[in-house]
Amino acid sequence: MTPAMFLPYRPVLGQPVLRRLLPGLATSALGDGLALVAVTWLALQLAPAGQRGTWTAFAVAAYTLPGAAGTLLLGRWLGERSGAQLAGWDATVRAVALGAIPVAHLAGVLDVGLYVALLAVSSLLHPWGSAGRFTLVAELLPQRHHLAANALLGVFGQAATIVGPPLAGLLIAWVGAVWVIAVDAASFAVLAVSYRLVVPAVRRAGTVRHEDEGRHENPTAGPSRASGFRIIARDRSLLGLLSLSFAFFFLFGPFYVAMPVYVTDDLHASAATLAAYYTAFGVGSLLGGLLTGHLRRWPLRTTLAGIVALFGAALLPLGLGAPVVLSLPAFVLAGLVWAPYQPTATALFQRRAGTVDLPRVLSANGAVTVLAVPLGTMLGGPATALLGARPTLLACAVAILALGLVAATAAARPGAGSARPTGPQATGPHDPPGPPDQQGRASAPERRPDRRVGAAGAG
Repeated sequence: MTPAMFLPYRPVLGQPVLRRLLPGLATSALGDGLALVAVTWLALQLAPAGQRGTWTAFAVAAYTLPGAAGTLLLGRWLGERSGAQLAGWDATVRAVALGAIPVAHLAGVLDVGLYVALLAVSSLLHPWGSAGRFTLVAELLPQRHHLAANALLGVFGQAATIVGPPLAGLLIAWVGAVWVIAVDAASFAVLAVSYRLVVPAVRRAGTVRHEDEGRHENPTAGPSRASGFRIIARDRSLLGLLSLSFAFFFLFGPFYVAMPVYVTDDLHASAATLAAYYTAFGVGSLLGGLLTGHLRRWPLRTTLAGIVALFGAALLPLGLGAPVVLSLPAFVLAGLVWAPYQPTATALFQRRAGTVDLPRVLSANGAVTVLAVPLGTMLGGPATALLGARPTLLACAVAILALGLVAATAAARPGAGSARPTGPQATGPHDPPGPPDQQGRASAPERRPDRRVGAAGAG
């Protein structure tokens, strides 16, 4: 890796508030990487004999899905909060709920039912926390740096998926899965404290940015009372983006079922081969995350459509039954093109919605997309049983490729995305220019008034 690869990330690392948050974000990402193994392993240990598969599925679902309910039930109370508050509260809830698991273990009362319930509580605010994290990016940085900042936050997670699982395996063998969960809880406690400490700095940074960009706060203007789903429904561009994301993740869901069956039944290979595919994907996604910041000059909608199409094409060798020596590098390519999708989609949300409605919009987006992969995975079971593992993989790859081509056609259509913007930072019919001009003047969209840039409170 050359120093030029990190050039887009220098303004992000130079932002004082984000720089102070990065260690906490990296720590919690590592904790989540450990949890990829620890959550399911502890469920297997706690579940009664003969019910391990069922309770493991419940545990995995509980660690992700309740966030969708949190989006629907808590919007009235959380929709008007600042990015730092939302992200900090999510980290606090996760730290407390996950920390209760080793406490219950020490007290001798931990069973599989209580374990799943605590996992569900820990994930209740997760879409709001993710929305808060990216809202904070929009509060602190100009638009031209959003994509790089989103990508940098994603790189932590991608690196953690490579480092976390093998480290979790060592720790589980040494101290047990319940104490790996305790480490995960401690990582979120570190993050919660980090957010709490930077809240005053967020307020000051927002004020300074206001003055630098010539913006004026309107104290009487408040966020929309509409839910994030209604805001998205009023903007054809955002509705199309949400539909693309849901379809993309849904069509990938069956891979989680068909892939292990393909490795064992068709290739007659071991778990090490399956792990090699996942590792290849993780390495590719890490490289793709680092490259994402260099895409800031590309049109966002066209980039998203191209990512989906290329991802489907990269999965074709696996579905066509290509030898491992060919399909494994294709999985590296799949990870490479997968990584920029979420940062790019989030950047488009940030540009269309603005910081006022952004928490509601991103939380609604998170609630929908968090359901997409599990629903696709549920479809993968009967599809694999009916068609077989390799045909299921091929069908998903072709469907994803077709989805990308349809999205590319829609993005190229004249007037695409010309729906009325939903927030004060929205930019009109087309993606806004990214970097400033040669004289250093900010582009026009960045000089528009923002009713609440950098507003934050201690909560």
